[in-house]
Amino acid sequence: MNTNNIRKKPDFPGRLDGACTLADIFEVVKEVVWNSKTKSRAGLMLGLADLGNSPEGFVGAFFTVGSNFIVMNRIPLERIKETRPELYKPFAFHVLMHEYIHSLGYLDEQLVRQMVYEISRAVMGESHLATQLAHDPIRFIPNLAYPDLAWRPKDFKMELVEGFDRGSVCYIN
Repeated sequence: MNTNNIRKKPDFPGRLDGACTLADIFEVVKEVVWNSKTKSRAGLMLGLADLGNSPEGFVGAFFTVGSNFIVMNRIPLERIKETRPELYKPFAFHVLMHEYIHSLGYLDEQLVRQMVYEISRAVMGESHLATQLAHDPIRFIPNLAYPDLAWRPKDFKMELVEGFDRGSVCYIN
């Protein structure tokens, strides 16, 4: 039997583990969503900004309808590095998938949360941290928000992540 034509199921947990940057994680997100919904979008940009902190919760990221920009809160990323570094990639995967699905035209927040959970469970498995985050993000707040510190930034300053959406890059020879 010729096995060259048999398509292997992608190892998404392994690919996420091997990701080194937010752009790498986003490449996994795009493939996961394509495999689940056969929808994609190119030309997105990512900005990192301090969007504030609250021990009860915070804005993890946002996508503005009609734009090509995802803005991700830098504060939880910094907090994760201090408390549970192994949560960094699953958290980034979760947040980027959520905002990427919004960018595909799904605007209902509850629907998007459910989609992220179902996709994560299907491709990562029930026990993966990304799936657990999608199922119960409140459980992870102590690792995502600084305790006893609530603030909002006075100025909006954003850092652009270079080379974020690699699928939309064109090269002219």
